[in-house]
Formats: sequence, structure tokens, C-alpha cells
Amino acid sequence: MSAPDRIIRLDTVRDRTGLSRSTIYRKIAEGTFPPQLKISTHGAGWRESDINRWVADPVRWRPEAEAGHGR
Repeated sequence: MSAPDRIIRLDTVRDRTGLSRSTIYRKIAEGTFPPQLKISTHGAGWRESDINRWVADPVRWRPEAEAGHGR
């Protein structure tokens, strides 16, 4: 049985990626970084698995819906 996907917050995403807050949000807008999930009225986070996939290959990362296309 696989472990559930954790939700991680911005500080953890910044630590893991080495990117600044503004760079993360710019890359989200460009479609080159995983978008955050709304987890409460005033909170958001990222799926840990999405960040792990991005860290493993940031140049070729695409959203999962698009990742299988064109191969």
C-alpha cells in the first residue's frame, strides 16, 4: 500500500526547489511549475509528489495531464 500524498507549504517548496517565492509563482503562470492547491479559505499547498517530479526533471516537467502526450 502506498503512502498518501502529503500537502506541503510554500516554505518547504522553496527549500526543496531553491526557488524564490516570486519565481515559483511566475513559473506557475508560465505553466512550468506545479500549481498550488487551495486547502483552506486562506491557505494553499502543493502535492509533494508534484514537487518531487519537478525536482527530478525541472526542464521537462509538464502537468500530468500533458506529460503523456507527444511521446
